[in-house]
Amino acid sequence: MERDYDKELYKARHLIENFFAKLKLFRAIATRYDKTARNFLAAVYLAATAIWLI
Repeated sequence: MERDYDKELYKARHLIENFFAKLKLFRAIATRYDKTARNFLAAVYLAATAIWLI
């Protein structure tokens, strides 16, 4: 028996989950070395840009 699900919503969720998996590969993000939220967010932006460019 096949379950009903929203294929578009599942695609979007899959993309987001894959992004977070790639983001966790950056050690500074995964271990949260930055002490302030501002520096941590800047590191997330930098890593997200690097992922987007690859």
